[in-house]
Amino acid sequence: MKVVLRHPKREVEVTGRRRVRDLLKELGLLPGTVLVIRGTELLTTDAIVGEDDEIEVRPVISGGAR
Repeated sequence: MKVVLRHPKREVEVTGRRRVRDLLKELGLLPGTVLVIRGTELLTTDAIVGEDDEIEVRPVISGGAR
């Protein structure tokens, strides 16, 4: 699968099927700090991703109005 990381911007190829939580662990990312997206679908850590998927990983950004 192709994994596109947005911060810092890079792409990695990962083989095999796995749960999103396992993929994030392999990439050294904490689940609560990123959003994982497949197409237009926001994935949970229990979702299964596979060889043919293209996944985007974006950092969570929070803030608010003053």
